[in-house]
This record gives sequence, structure tokens and C-alpha cells, in this order.
Amino acid sequence: MGKKIEHIDGLTGKVLLFGGVYSNLQALEALKLVAEYEGITPENCICTGDIVGYCAQPEESVQLFKIWKAKSIAGNVEIQLREGAEDCGCDFKKGSRCDGFSQLWYPYAQSKLSKNSLEFMNTLPDHITFNYAGKKVMVVHGSYSNTSEFIFKSTPWSVKSQNFDVDNFDMIVAGHCGLPFHDKKEDKLWLNPGVIGMPANDGNSNVWYAILNDENGILSYEHHTLNYNYKLANKLMNNDLLPKEYARTIITGIWDNTEILPAVESGLQGFGIQL
Repeated sequence: MGKKIEHIDGLTGKVLLFGGVYSNLQALEALKLVAEYEGITPENCICTGDIVGYCAQPEESVQLFKIWKAKSIAGNVEIQLREGAEDCGCDFKKGSRCDGFSQLWYPYAQSKLSKNSLEFMNTLPDHITFNYAGKKVMVVHGSYSNTSEFIFKSTPWSVKSQNFDVDNFDMIVAGHCGLPFHDKKEDKLWLNPGVIGMPANDGNSNVWYAILNDENGILSYEHHTLNYNYKLANKLMNNDLLPKEYARTIITGIWDNTEILPAVESGLQGFGIQL
């Protein structure tokens, strides 16, 4: 089956980039306020997928996203949920702690989502492309060829470069790995804005997003942290149905484990994000 790709024509002005809402309604509400304060229109707000995930309010998060009218591609979670799959499709190693946790939060999300929300997920494209400040941009979740591929700052450029080669793209905006970073080689830029649903394993309860700017026709970008009502998010997650370890991460900013991380990123746990 061919990929569903949405092209946005004439994208100008500030662009808000974010990923991994992960059913964290409080973070999504706070980010929507940032967009309004910055004067960024909904069509200039783009999510890299996984609106649904580890936290307590999947249905409310999807419905607020719909009301906001922001753009999003389908993350692996949306793909699995809309297809009625038995697992989240995160490509966790069988028997790992992340795999075990997914056997709690994924069925919880399935049980909470309405038919209306699932129908909305079915409308999400696999990728979004747009031209911006003279650059050709593609939004992916993991990678172009694999929605669930984990790509980090330390991932070899030879792996990243395959995505640019799909159609001579200048910039890739990606999600899935949970960590904000940018990686530039010559005139090509890989930008992961981070996720807003969970901290970035940096020892801080704040979460991450990014803003593009095209002032004077030149592309620039900035990573930003988002402060939100993480105490309420934590409280709602302590419902005996979701992993308590994820609820604790909301507070501490430290992941329960680093199973998915390469050695470089694993070694930076709790030391803050270096951008």
C-alpha cells in the first residue's frame, strides 16, 4: 500500500514543531497557549505523531487536538490503534521493561478512545511535506521507510541521509525517539523537536518543542522547553491502570530505563540536554 503524503503549500511565518503528546492533556493545553501567545496559526503547528501514549487522557488529548486544528502525521501508536492491533508497534525488544509497560498503557488507551477519535486517526497522513524559506522539508515519525525506527543524534549520518534522498529534501523533521536534537551535515538538517508528553531523560520535568522562523527569507530554528502542570498529569496517571514508573518520570525527568538508547545518549541521562 502506498504512503499517504500531505503537502502544505505556501507555509510562511513561525512554525511550531512538536511530537509525542502521549495522552498528556496538560502538556498539550500548555503548548496550545504557547502557539496562541506566539501568534502561530494552527496550520503552522505540526506534530510528528503519537498523540496517544503513556499518560492518562488519550480521548481528551485527541479531541483537543481536533479542536485546535493543528497538523499531525500518524505515529506508530496511531497506526496500531486505528488498525485494532494488539500492541503499540513501538518495536520494543520482547520481554523488555518498555515492552512490559506497553502491555498496560496501550490497552488502557484502546479502552478510552471513541470511534470518533479512531476515525480522526485514520485521516492522518504518513508524512507531511512543505517548502519553507527556500528549503524542501519532510516530516517523518521514525524514518521515511520505518515509522518505528529510533534515530538519535549519535545515529550515523549514513542512516539519516537515506531520508533526504527520497526526493532531494533539505530538511527532515522527525519524532519517535523522545529526545530533542539537531544534526547538520553540509546543507542538510535533521531536526527532532522532542516530545511534550514525557521529559527528555534530562532530570527536568519540563518537556521540549521547537520553532522555525523564516525572517528575511532565511530558515532558523530554536529548541524550547515547556513548563506545564506536570503534577496534575502525574496524579492522573497514578490510577492503578498505568505504569507507576512512567508517572514517576513525569516528576523526576528521568526515564525508568535506557533500553532504547545508544550508549552516547544513555550516558547523558540526568545531565540535561546539550543543544
